[in-house]
Amino acid sequence: MGRRLAVEADGGSRGNPGPAGFGAVVRDAAGGEVLAEVAEAIGTATNNVAEYRGLIAGLEAAARIDPDAAVEVRMDSKLVVEQMSGRWKVKHPAMKPLAQRAGEVASGLGGVSYTWIPRARNAHADALANEAMDAAAQGRPVRLAAAGEALGEPAAEAPPAEGAPVGAAEAARPAPGTGWSAPADTEPTRLLLLRHGQTPLSVERRFAGVGDIELTDAGRAQARAAAGRLAGAGIGAVVASPLRRTMDTAGIVAAALGLEVEPEPGLRETDFGAWEGMTFAEVNRDRPDELAAWLADPEAAPPGGESLAEAARRAAKARDALVERHRGRTVLVVSHVTPIKAIVVQALGAPVESLYRMHLDVAALSEVDCYADGPMVLRSFNDTSHLAGEAPA
Repeated sequence: MGRRLAVEADGGSRGNPGPAGFGAVVRDAAGGEVLAEVAEAIGTATNNVAEYRGLIAGLEAAARIDPDAAVEVRMDSKLVVEQMSGRWKVKHPAMKPLAQRAGEVASGLGGVSYTWIPRARNAHADALANEAMDAAAQGRPVRLAAAGEALGEPAAEAPPAEGAPVGAAEAARPAPGTGWSAPADTEPTRLLLLRHGQTPLSVERRFAGVGDIELTDAGRAQARAAAGRLAGAGIGAVVASPLRRTMDTAGIVAAALGLEVEPEPGLRETDFGAWEGMTFAEVNRDRPDELAAWLADPEAAPPGGESLAEAARRAAKARDALVERHRGRTVLVVSHVTPIKAIVVQALGAPVESLYRMHLDVAALSEVDCYADGPMVLRSFNDTSHLAGEAPA
């Protein structure tokens, strides 16, 4: 039985495509000791190509250390991790030979597994990839030791913001050397996020969680207005929270588009527990300590309910699942305040506490693009232009 090794790999492109490079680190899995570093500039390429090249280099370095080793690959590229794990198909022609080569190297080892990690935990490989690109731009050799010393051990890197939902670090990932998320080399999956129409509880601004509340007449009119707005949006699927107010809103729009509604339990509203049906003022009057704790910490939950952070993590999982089912399509997502705001916060890479500082109207539309290699881009938020003359509550 060979030893256990860990490979951390990354790659990037300054332009996507643009000047690209990769980096990889091989560690002893038990003690964390760095056994090998590799970094290389690869000319003009995309982020995805550079990440695959980093993976291949890391696997090859592990094989040189011990061809019988059991290897855990750790990368912050969800695309590479999911494709090499066999959960996503490799569709892009530029990726197929790279995935095949990585598979060939992996097959010669004692076993390879793949784990997604946040970018903050992949900082050593990221620094090596950036060193490779810097060296190429400056016309000098790659300095592996300098890159490693400048970085230090990964444990010293700043962790993701407390309370941030899983996947937020990757969602915010910029292309190396830029200040913005570069588009992937494939078409994004576009999520049109529609909050349900007006309900009796929304009129009175009461906490409305998992209770099955019906739409008002005004809410149904708002859904019809949204259907008119979305008629030319090229929507290929309609996904909704299974609660009545969202399914009814989605049903009105889907009927106008000639589509069926796919229920997605992960998109339901936060469970407000003992606060269900109460106004904010009533909770502040009758349960002030509970409300203060809830406002101070997104991990705090109402009695018998669910925290905002829990709801945000659930929404992120539901988002990932529907993007995988409908990759490259435009999808209407009919949901509630918390899940929609959570997806927007994750697209921005903002802390989950940002949920407290956002307002979302009933029947409002927001748009988020999800790219194949991880980044999300917010296109619009709380658009109510289609509701002219409709009740806003």
